[in-house]
Amino acid sequence: MSPADTAPADAPDTAAAQARGAGAEATGAGATGAGGPDTDFLAQWERSVRRHADAPALVTPGRVLSYREVDRLTGAWAASFAGCGAGPGQIVGLAFGDPARTVLGMLAALRSGAGFTVLDDRLPTAARTALVRRTAAAVWAGDGAHAPDGAYVPDGTAEPGDGPAPHHAGAGDLAYVLFTSGSTGQPKGTVVERGSLGRFAAAVAERLELTAGDRWLQVASLGFDVVVEEVFPALASGAAVVCRGDTRALDAEELHTLMADTGTTVVELSTQYWLEYARWLAAAGLLTPPRLRTVVVGGERMDPEPYRRWQRHQPAALAHVYGLTECTVSSTFYTGRLPDGATEVPLGRALRGVEISVRRDGAPVPDGETGEIHIGGPLVARGFLDDAAATARRFVRDPLAADPTARVYVTGDLGRIDGDGHLVFLGRVDDQIKIRGHRLEPARVERALCEGAGVGQAVVFPDPDTGTALWAFTVPADPRQAPPPGEAVRLTGPDRDALVARLAAALPDWAVPRVIHQVSVLPKNPHGKVDKRLLARWAATVGTATAAPGEKPGEEPGREPGEAPAEEPLRTVLGHFREVLRAPALGPDDNFFDHGGQSLLAMRLLAQLRAALPAAASLRASALFSSPTPRLLSRALTAAAAPPGR
Repeated sequence: MSPADTAPADAPDTAAAQARGAGAEATGAGATGAGGPDTDFLAQWERSVRRHADAPALVTPGRVLSYREVDRLTGAWAASFAGCGAGPGQIVGLAFGDPARTVLGMLAALRSGAGFTVLDDRLPTAARTALVRRTAAAVWAGDGAHAPDGAYVPDGTAEPGDGPAPHHAGAGDLAYVLFTSGSTGQPKGTVVERGSLGRFAAAVAERLELTAGDRWLQVASLGFDVVVEEVFPALASGAAVVCRGDTRALDAEELHTLMADTGTTVVELSTQYWLEYARWLAAAGLLTPPRLRTVVVGGERMDPEPYRRWQRHQPAALAHVYGLTECTVSSTFYTGRLPDGATEVPLGRALRGVEISVRRDGAPVPDGETGEIHIGGPLVARGFLDDAAATARRFVRDPLAADPTARVYVTGDLGRIDGDGHLVFLGRVDDQIKIRGHRLEPARVERALCEGAGVGQAVVFPDPDTGTALWAFTVPADPRQAPPPGEAVRLTGPDRDALVARLAAALPDWAVPRVIHQVSVLPKNPHGKVDKRLLARWAATVGTATAAPGEKPGEEPGREPGEAPAEEPLRTVLGHFREVLRAPALGPDDNFFDHGGQSLLAMRLLAQLRAALPAAASLRASALFSSPTPRLLSRALTAAAAPPGR
């Protein structure tokens, strides 16, 4: 299929029209016309090109592109997109395998007059296919393995004036659509307008005091809204965006080395990623790289003690942020030092143009009292793509505003305003949780578990130790297959694999529980809710208090009867696998990823192995994918330590 064959279908239905809307008819936040530099990102871009034409705009492993070069290249791409039907109200889909070309595609889409969406390569095939269909993009650009049929790579050698001229777009036109988890199982596409993007870029640049000398390292997943925060404030300031060569997650040491080598000054990390990096720095006795001045952290509740510890020992400042995709990424920033007596790390004060209020039953509560956080102002998104009902529920008219068209987004988060005027997060109104920075309705996974044969009930929640992975507890549909009351049996082998495979086909990787326990009943607490603490205590006894079937007390778990004890380095590697995965019965041939392992736990495992084994000094996260069991990884370490020629 040629690029032209991906032109949109005929007129969209009413719901689609409400979400996509033409600029002249848009009534959402930011629908104020072309606006000035603070509302128009392309005006900010043009200013950066004029002032910093020969300064670096995009730093990649193989090349540094100046503002002049990026302007010429994205101009050519924009003309190509326009020739394929891209323009105001249309979407350009991006499915590149590397971050740098994704950034170029975002900018080129905006310059064509269209908005962009990024296809997440971590989604299952069926989910990616559904998102491609829902976005109805005018054209898809990309060469990643996940790119849909018809996607192409624009010609970067053409002159910007070749082909159709890009269309002019106003502040009320579409800037981008990014998808978040939905409670019904269908991800919600959040529609953000160009005026919101421009205001956001200017406000973040102002709050972080970005200059042309800054370099912001792009590390977020490309389908995650944080990529917007990593890219647009930097380019609006004449700063450089530093890109990795691919989308592979970096472990703590790789992150540190890359920041040092590239002169990174700003980086944004999820809360759990930052904790792993802080833990690695402390263990290695290192400070943050000399040029790194700010680490932006957010996505989950922050414990105050590691925050204080960082502020006591590390030179790079912290900025604790809070925000939602529906309100153009981050809405508040906390950049001060945490007082000694603080029991929570504040979320800070609102960005310029953002209106934060804490309400109960629709009315503001006094400072210090708990209520639901509401976000208003021109950074609030237009709504959800093709979902007028969900838009009406969450994006509501603001009865407290003088402007009758003003709206607020009802976040579902509980909070309060402290004595210093900072917003403080206190939990959720509903059961929504966050896993590695992604919002998730547990019911979505629980329903998927119960749709399979053999599962009668299910509950999922983050693991109590790290909060980075999902645990699942299931009750068999056949009571005869249930374990004794008060016990949790960890599923392994074909039973577990069948459940995980079915979930992996329908859910993103981070939403698939890899650790699954079977129980006879889901216990309830005095409030009638599932007692998750009790379930976690049941799970903690698995393989520790008593010997596993077929083992004698004192035998090494996972070792066959009569088998010799593991030799080094297998014994050490196996011990660290068990510690990190909290799986004392893990065997030498058990797969790290099949037992709850994921990227953040992989960072912890690698840091421990490097400290324990000289042969692991150069070990990288990619080694776990090729050698995911203790035995395979031990063999790889032994081979790496062997003298050349052996």
